[in-house]
Amino acid sequence: MESVQSIKQRFELIGNDVKLNRAIEKAIQVAPTDISVLVTGESGVGKESIPKIIHSLSHRKHAKYIAVNCGAIPEGTIDSELFGHEKGAFTGATQTRSGYFEVADGGTIFLDEVGELPLTTQVRLLRVLENGEFLKVGSSQVQKTNVRIVAATNVNMFEAIEKEKFREDLYYRLSTVEINLPPLRDRRDDIHLLFRKFASDFGQKYKMPTIRLEDDAVNLLLKYRWPGNIRQLRNIAEQVSVLEENRNISASTLNSYLPNSSGSNLPAVVGQAKKEGDFSNEREILYKVLFDMKGDLNDLKKLTLELLKDNDSNKVQRENEGLIRKIYGNEEAEEEIEHEETPAELLHLPEPVLEPSTPAPSQLPTEDRYHFAEEIEEEETLSLQEKEIELIKKSLERNKGKRKAAAAELGISERTLYRKIKQYDL
Repeated sequence: MESVQSIKQRFELIGNDVKLNRAIEKAIQVAPTDISVLVTGESGVGKESIPKIIHSLSHRKHAKYIAVNCGAIPEGTIDSELFGHEKGAFTGATQTRSGYFEVADGGTIFLDEVGELPLTTQVRLLRVLENGEFLKVGSSQVQKTNVRIVAATNVNMFEAIEKEKFREDLYYRLSTVEINLPPLRDRRDDIHLLFRKFASDFGQKYKMPTIRLEDDAVNLLLKYRWPGNIRQLRNIAEQVSVLEENRNISASTLNSYLPNSSGSNLPAVVGQAKKEGDFSNEREILYKVLFDMKGDLNDLKKLTLELLKDNDSNKVQRENEGLIRKIYGNEEAEEEIEHEETPAELLHLPEPVLEPSTPAPSQLPTEDRYHFAEEIEEEETLSLQEKEIELIKKSLERNKGKRKAAAAELGISERTLYRKIKQYDL
């Protein structure tokens, strides 16, 4: 069995953190078996290294190793990618295609971002894990495969299970052994080591002298939270290596490359509502106002229709006392309404300006009254529709045309947003 140190050298893993060492030890111990492994950790911590270690130390090392990014494959084609399809199974399937599970038979498949898998694909994957069987898309013939599955995710799986976005039985089949990689902020002593390694690599790559951090820059490096983890640290090292002429980097210079740098390593406070719906307070207030306006307009429409059908304002007041109170409050509802008051006065609305030859709504025949009411309803509908179109346009502009981000901002599904874009011809 290889040592942790030799594995680090072989796979160029930098750091002496206890949690990192423990993760590598578990990978070495589990490699000779066929146990399914789930690698967890934040985005950018280097989860892709663990499956490579496991495959290289297993008896499958001479067979294929395939890495699949589940989050990058569209939902409509992921079953075909993983399990293959028969000719004519769907539009565009001009020939039979082998999926990854067929191609990697005898080897290892690494499913990155497994938490993004659609529920239908999760059912198929569970069957493969349980008995090695799968069906190609469009086929009724069961096929067998012998693959080792290593999965990785940065999603909180228990939250995903609770929200019914991930199957609980699949989670327990994938996580026979779970290996967690710590975030960079919990590996304080490794941060400077990693930066020096990246700086040296980029100095050689771009044929430039290696940058060096001054003491105050090192302190800033250690205090920064690194939300993007190792990926972000490597990115910063590359930017500084390429752009800075002075190869001795001060804290002020380094600070200019750190987004939202406050020098603090304190955790950010995120409210539960923010996490669940990702709504800003301003957007929540706007939606609430719009829904309240819609409710008020519906109430006014109902009362207006009653007045148009029956010109007896006292009778309408008696029959709709609760509705009038809801619209105008208790004080206004309690005031007596005289018989001679017009419907417009009852609703505190200005009398409509009509052409001299146009009769008042109360003088219209019954059929025309209904037509008048329909016009009111149409105006209201158009107004709300215009607001909706305006919100969708603004959200798409703000998110540079990305529908997924716009849908999340608006609090609707991507499918609903697509339908509305098509409906309004945006």
